[in-house]
Amino acid sequence: MAMASLSDVGLLMSLNYVFTEGKYNGSCLSILGHNSILSALREMPVVGGTGLFRFARGYALAKTYMVNATSHDAIVEYDVYVLHF
Repeated sequence: MAMASLSDVGLLMSLNYVFTEGKYNGSCLSILGHNSILSALREMPVVGGTGLFRFARGYALAKTYMVNATSHDAIVEYDVYVLHF
């Protein structure tokens, strides 16, 4: 991750979901975008993937449930909506 904002706490988020079981085993889904971590709900684009997610497009919604400032741990829910061929 890298800082991606001059006006708030925003990160450049690069996230890959790697599937290891079931129908999507061996496929990967890629998200890349601005994550304004202080916002209640954030939207980031799905920019592609591999395997069954090749040429995938869509978006991910991120919602933070808990942040521990001491350990820097967080619990974040990602709802991902994707179209793939």
